[in-house]
Amino acid sequence: MNSFLSGFGLGLSLIVAIGAQNAFVLRQGLKNEHILWVCLVCAVSDAVLMVIGVLFFDQIARLLPWIENGLRVAGALYLAYYSFGRFQAAVKNSSALQMASGQSSSLLRTLVSTALLTWLNPHVYIDTVVLVGSVASGFGDQRWRFAAGAISASFVFFFSLGYGAKRMGGWLARPNAWRVLDGAIGGLLLLIAFQLLQPLLLPA
Repeated sequence: MNSFLSGFGLGLSLIVAIGAQNAFVLRQGLKNEHILWVCLVCAVSDAVLMVIGVLFFDQIARLLPWIENGLRVAGALYLAYYSFGRFQAAVKNSSALQMASGQSSSLLRTLVSTALLTWLNPHVYIDTVVLVGSVASGFGDQRWRFAAGAISASFVFFFSLGYGAKRMGGWLARPNAWRVLDGAIGGLLLLIAFQLLQPLLLPA
């Protein structure tokens, strides 16, 4: 359960950020248009990429057993760096999620737009394949529980964003809300970084 929650926390912290994909999902929710399919494409895409990442790093760990500790340190350092960026954003950020009403679109056009926003975004590969995959490898035999947590976070976030858009739209449009969110994300990432290093700092 601890591994699952760590994965859930990391997955959620990586997804919750101002970006084109999240803005698109939020707009679809506000328009009440093709919400189910948009959320499914985003969440399933994340799940596929995360599984690829875990499998990839798992194979490396099997061939090079010594790399596990290196991945723990590298993952923790990256998370610490990422958390610093979130804290910095919490202090300086004055932007908010911009939402445009837009005209209605067909299901096919909406799905193509969703897929392009997801699969052509280079950051999604860093967050899912590289980061989730490398951090999951640091959890050893619990890596798939960690991955399951990260995948669950993706489903929970996108469906909550899509179907809760009417309620959250106004809140997400305020800069102060994102400052609080960025600060919370920074703290969560530091906690996960410590969990990664714990076996090295406090060996059994």
